[in-house]
Amino acid sequence: MEIAVLNRAGEETGRKVELNDSIYSVEPNDHAIYLDVKQYLANQRQGTHKSKERGEVSGSTRKLKKQKGTGGARAGSIKSGTIRGGGRMFGPRPRNYGFKLNKKLKELARRSALTYKAQGSDILILEDFTIDTPRTKEFITLQNNLKISDKNSLIVLSEANKNIYLSTRNLQNIEVVTTSELCTYKIMRAKKIVLAESSVAKLEELFKINA
Repeated sequence: MEIAVLNRAGEETGRKVELNDSIYSVEPNDHAIYLDVKQYLANQRQGTHKSKERGEVSGSTRKLKKQKGTGGARAGSIKSGTIRGGGRMFGPRPRNYGFKLNKKLKELARRSALTYKAQGSDILILEDFTIDTPRTKEFITLQNNLKISDKNSLIVLSEANKNIYLSTRNLQNIEVVTTSELCTYKIMRAKKIVLAESSVAKLEELFKINA
């Protein structure tokens, strides 16, 4: 699959980039995408939720009434979960929601996500560029030129660039990541994927590591 390389004005440069079929044209695996996205979202959860149980609330441990002969249910201390002000029964406890996935499955999920974007013509190739000083206005202009200002877009760079990151930090519908930070969740969430020209080869190297 060949895609034309665009410049910052949104015009074709006359060059084309060949996208590797083993990355952008595989048989998509929806379940792999589901598992990888589920793991990403699970890892974002803090898991610090906690409610006080019977042994943690303050109160007397005196038995409220005798065990038998009252005609009602047995009752222990005032800290029981069945009594107002008592501890919560089976409440949330701190826990880690993360779970393990195999590297090959995660790689298949990323390939599948990129395939979906390629099939939908949602991948753009932008020639490499740098910014000397952070300027948000330049990226607003770039969004307008590429016609992605009204879409959630993901810009993928071959290496980190602080000025580019700072320029996009205040924009709500654009995110900048490096090839090593690219994950299935971010690919599927974005409406448009903008690959820097050098990041295409970088992605091929990255996928060949586990190929």
